[in-house]
Amino acid sequence: QVQLVESGGGLVQAGGSLRLSCTASGNIFSVHLMGWYRQAPGKQRELVSLISSGGDNNYADSVMGRLTIPRDNGNNTVTLQMNVLKPEDTAGYYCNAVVSASTGGQFRYWGQGTQVTVSS
Repeated sequence: QVQLVESGGGLVQAGGSLRLSCTASGNIFSVHLMGWYRQAPGKQRELVSLISSGGDNNYADSVMGRLTIPRDNGNNTVTLQMNVLKPEDTAGYYCNAVVSASTGGQFRYWGQGTQVTVSS
């Protein structure tokens, strides 16, 4: 089993910054993709950003230029640095990872989610 533990999030005023972190631990041989999705009330979960183990990343159009997603492969940690936050960024943010298990197989895991609220 693999656990994704998230930290960060909270309440911030529009134009402010927040940083989310996610660390994967457990039955891990290697971690391939890591990243973040978000889900606002009444809306579907959507991709925010993903990064591969090789450093290739992509971002949703709605966050392009405002977010970065540094990754520490040695610690199986991904960070989401969010700047110039907008009220429409308010959502639950969920860490996601695609992991090859030490015992074989490749699986996708989700974190428990952390709330980001941006006030206007």
